[in-house]
Amino acid sequence: MKRYLLLFCLMAMVQMAYASEMPAIDHKINQDSVVIEFGKSGKVVILVENKEDFEKLKSMNINEIIRSLDLEENEETGELTIVEMKMKDGSSKEIVKVREDGPETEVQIGNMRIYVDESGPNTKVKVEPGGKKKNSDPPFRTFFNIDLGVNNYLSSEGGFPTSDKPYAVKGWGSWNVGLNWMAAQRISKGFYWDFGIGFQFYNFKFENRDFQAVRGEDMIEFIQRTDVDGFKSKISASYITATTMLELDFGRMNDNGRRGLRVAAGPYVGYRLGGQSKFVYRELGGSGRKKDKQDTGLYLENLRYGIRGEIGFGRVNFFTTYDLNSLFQDQKGPELNPITFGIVF
Repeated sequence: MKRYLLLFCLMAMVQMAYASEMPAIDHKINQDSVVIEFGKSGKVVILVENKEDFEKLKSMNINEIIRSLDLEENEETGELTIVEMKMKDGSSKEIVKVREDGPETEVQIGNMRIYVDESGPNTKVKVEPGGKKKNSDPPFRTFFNIDLGVNNYLSSEGGFPTSDKPYAVKGWGSWNVGLNWMAAQRISKGFYWDFGIGFQFYNFKFENRDFQAVRGEDMIEFIQRTDVDGFKSKISASYITATTMLELDFGRMNDNGRRGLRVAAGPYVGYRLGGQSKFVYRELGGSGRKKDKQDTGLYLENLRYGIRGEIGFGRVNFFTTYDLNSLFQDQKGPELNPITFGIVF
């Protein structure tokens, strides 16, 4: 199998030389030549100086042609350099290389790679087109992403607060925005350890917009404002968060790149940077909106921790987070565990 791959490499090399209009062949076009055509446009051209050379060529087989190349094998990597280009500065650029590892053979022609596996009952051949790099999946990489999601929370009974509760959340407008600097360490093929740090901004917009969250003497209180016409009422908080996850990328496991299912999960921990309540209203019978902001961070938990999960396919990636501890400090507010659903950009 190897000698046929070597012949293919030579034919491909000559085809690339023709595509580049190599002047060396143009200068010798008037010499006798043997042209071997393959495929739709591939050609192998053998130039012959005289009749004696032509007679010698006729007596040679493919094995003799390959042996005449006098190829040298790299003992450390097992690679054979078939063709290399000499530069003006004395350096060289490898054009065609072959590497054998038992029943597996790899041929590199420029950026194109051909893999042949003869370990099973059937020979398997895989071709990676030009432009696809061998190290397209580096062992370590860093990246930046953005979370955009909607927030809610689960009560101690395990469900979302109903509309009769003053702190019941309105889904549209209860945004979560996260800015994350992440790194991924490859553990094995398709298996990664993801970790990083980021900033999360939470908004919990109340469904009952006439209730205002205020800071009481001992706990947060939700007061119904009947003296004004309420337009918006919410609690917001910001955190710096460290996250770590284990990720399985089935696309990379099956050599399909990002065209596959990805799942990841792991814990996170965050520290609160700020928190406040905001109430937007208009005086009864009046015009123009007014805002009332209060620092309610005194009753929010400074430390948050929980579990993050991600699932994606192709370029689309969804996430969810769930806090294992309550949004408010013990006995300082209702027992509510924040939960978020969203998409990662």
